[in-house]
Amino acid sequence: MKTDEFDRRFDAGQDVTDELDLPKAARPNREPRRVNVDFPSWMVESLDAEAQRLGVTRQSIIKVWIAERLEHTVS
Repeated sequence: MKTDEFDRRFDAGQDVTDELDLPKAARPNREPRRVNVDFPSWMVESLDAEAQRLGVTRQSIIKVWIAERLEHTVS
């Protein structure tokens, strides 16, 4: 199927999943990259307290907070 036909069907709300190679599908720029950041101990303690209150890990809360902040700067 050519891209214009695919786009037309998709825009019309038709199911186009049979045309996709889902095992090979990937979202660009979503590969994890390791970054090391040093925080003062009071920040780590505050992060841990908030993470425990929410029932998530420290890493999760850091990711969410940074993502929220970046959404505001990119928008």
